[in-house]
Amino acid sequence: MEDPRDPPPTLTSIDSYLLSLTGKAGRNRIADRLAARGLRLWHMAVLAALADFGPHAQRDLSARLGVDPSDMAKIVDQLADGGHVARTRDAADRRRVLIDIADQGRILLRDLMRDAAEVDRLLLAALTPAEQARFHTLLLKVFTAVRATPD
Repeated sequence: MEDPRDPPPTLTSIDSYLLSLTGKAGRNRIADRLAARGLRLWHMAVLAALADFGPHAQRDLSARLGVDPSDMAKIVDQLADGGHVARTRDAADRRRVLIDIADQGRILLRDLMRDAAEVDRLLLAALTPAEQARFHTLLLKVFTAVRATPD
């Protein structure tokens, strides 16, 4: 029986269209979990960048994540207000302020990553564990190639 919500087969034959719909579903599910904590994906991205790459000047963090500097200021302020990040003077240049993840931020990021893993598990439930691993490898390969190729 045909579902009236089914997209046209012409569109589902396009891999980028399927990636778009699947990505949107995953992003929405993660966004819902973040919203339940009063957060957005940018909060998680900032915590992840600081955990993975270490302290950043705010403008460098904006550039790394592709976030407008004024939006980044709000995100960092919110994370600082929650005790998730700390601001310190750069020892090499006392005029610069560095943003770093705080212990509370590491705990939050761990919890958010657990939520994201659960979303992944639900989103990829139709695949076997081996297929999920292969899918991740292939998706990362495509993502890396896309980032390396100018539009």
